[in-house]
Amino acid sequence: MFDYETLKIIWWLLVGVLLIGFAIMDGHDMGVGTLLPFAGRNDEERRVIINTVGPHWDGNQVWFITGGGAIFAAWPLVYATAFSGFYWAMLAVLWALFFRPVGFDYRSKIHNATWRSTWDWGLFIGGAVPPLIYGVAFGNLLQGVPFYFENTLVSHYTGSFWQLLNPFALLCGVVSTAMITMHGAIYLAHRTEGDIQRRARTAALLFGLVMLLGFTAAGIWIAAGDFGYAITSVVDAAAQPDPLAKTVVRQPGAWLANYAAAPATLVVPALAYAGAALALFAVLRGRTLSAFVASSFAITGVIGTAGVSMFPFVMPSSTVPGASLTVWDAVSSQRTLGIMFWATLIFMPVIVAYTSWAYKVMAGKVTTAWLRENEHSAY
Repeated sequence: MFDYETLKIIWWLLVGVLLIGFAIMDGHDMGVGTLLPFAGRNDEERRVIINTVGPHWDGNQVWFITGGGAIFAAWPLVYATAFSGFYWAMLAVLWALFFRPVGFDYRSKIHNATWRSTWDWGLFIGGAVPPLIYGVAFGNLLQGVPFYFENTLVSHYTGSFWQLLNPFALLCGVVSTAMITMHGAIYLAHRTEGDIQRRARTAALLFGLVMLLGFTAAGIWIAAGDFGYAITSVVDAAAQPDPLAKTVVRQPGAWLANYAAAPATLVVPALAYAGAALALFAVLRGRTLSAFVASSFAITGVIGTAGVSMFPFVMPSSTVPGASLTVWDAVSSQRTLGIMFWATLIFMPVIVAYTSWAYKVMAGKVTTAWLRENEHSAY
């Protein structure tokens, strides 16, 4: 069995892997949903687009459920505090996600233009809103979330929903939305032909550039901004978790300290730039599968940059910095982390194997001819 400190680090990495897996797997079908009303110019084209992700989108929700469950079990204080502070934002994500199962299943059941157009825009909402809100949430985490703990560790959120929609957080929302839409556009280009593929490639180039510009602007803002947090007291990484047993100060530029202390970590933001650049180059050359792989690396770099920059912080507090939640003091017991680690080691390969098999079986181009041949089973 691993010692407590090692398990804390392992679960910081595993939560990151699950969030990245969710962004890559569920992200590309959200990106396709975002593009649906624009890349498809008529009902037949929109049905082609829907069927590129139709067989897989619900299976990809496993990453969403697993990621949320892992945060709940590994970082219970983070889960409780985030859901109380981001309550209305989380509800907005949930309401947007409602459109997806209903939209996919009911959209083509009735041959009515108004009915189908309504669900097309519903699928757009279900694809565009969650990445935007996730990005806004990360933007607020980087600035610090207004909360504090009582002595009994009951958390209190001192901000408001509208306070979450600040300029930096909205910029992070733009980065997240552009990143996911680029990823979905590349997948759509890989699975289609003709006019739809051409529009998808154009969208991938556009949103890829927006992502790169937004990611750069966010980095400059962090470097020049007045937010950042640092622990000034001695931390016993192997101790039992107590989020109130440390001293934290706001320190501008603190989010860059890890890169100075460990220059090798610069490979993470570099991966975001290299992955996006290679993805756009591959799209221009028509190598859509290579572009999808490169886009996945870009997503890894963007999310990983947030994680590396904030480490060991997970949810810093702008109200009482000393109440900030970190990798060391927001976790479950050693036994819980150990049991979860072995469960993950067993079931994660099963999820990856099942997903790989499903995509292999459903591989190939989705065209109007394919749609007519499979009218009995297509969405």
